[in-house]
Amino acid sequence: TAPVSLPAPHVPPAEPGGRSQPQAGGWSPAQQQPWCPYKVRAEGAAAAGRLCFRPPARGFQCSARACLAHRSPGGALVANALRNGSVLLQWAPPRPAAGLRGFALNCSWDGTYTRFPCDSVELGASCRDYLLPEAHGGVRYRLCLQPRYAPPRPAPPAQCVEFRVEPAAMRDIVVAMTAVGGSICVMLVFICLLVAYITENLMSPAGGGGGASAASRRA
Repeated sequence: TAPVSLPAPHVPPAEPGGRSQPQAGGWSPAQQQPWCPYKVRAEGAAAAGRLCFRPPARGFQCSARACLAHRSPGGALVANALRNGSVLLQWAPPRPAAGLRGFALNCSWDGTYTRFPCDSVELGASCRDYLLPEAHGGVRYRLCLQPRYAPPRPAPPAQCVEFRVEPAAMRDIVVAMTAVGGSICVMLVFICLLVAYITENLMSPAGGGGGASAASRRA
């Protein structure tokens, strides 16, 4: 089971301009609870992707058995590396809150000889966490969160956190056991076929020859 459960409830579809369609009675996602609107910009894409919404991970706490927490130098950004290979980012509300337009999340990871960029994410002002569903084991990541304010207020320095996602040892053990079990099954099938071949082709002629010799001696 996954250490953290993030449900995906129904959210009204967004209009091309990024505004949620109003519902009967004036309902909107912002009035119901602080949904997190975000857009994922793929590496090399000229524009951001479609507008999406996700519920916040309320009350999540990183336990020693379920995940490993990595904090930025300022402590405002926390990367919770979960055992299932995902990473839950959490951050504190920036100060001041007036004029806050949203956040920009930039990602990169270390290769053998150079650093490669990941997909960047644009998040709304109500967002306080974001889930990276899949992270490569054994790779060192660098994530930076930049608050965005309405002009003329300058943006504060970005909060960055670096961490390495350890490979899932249990998953590797399961894969190894599956491979060994498959090899054993193949060997057992081969042995059964070999025994059947020996029984059918070697034992029957010998038994038939012995019966013929006994009949000749009685004659």
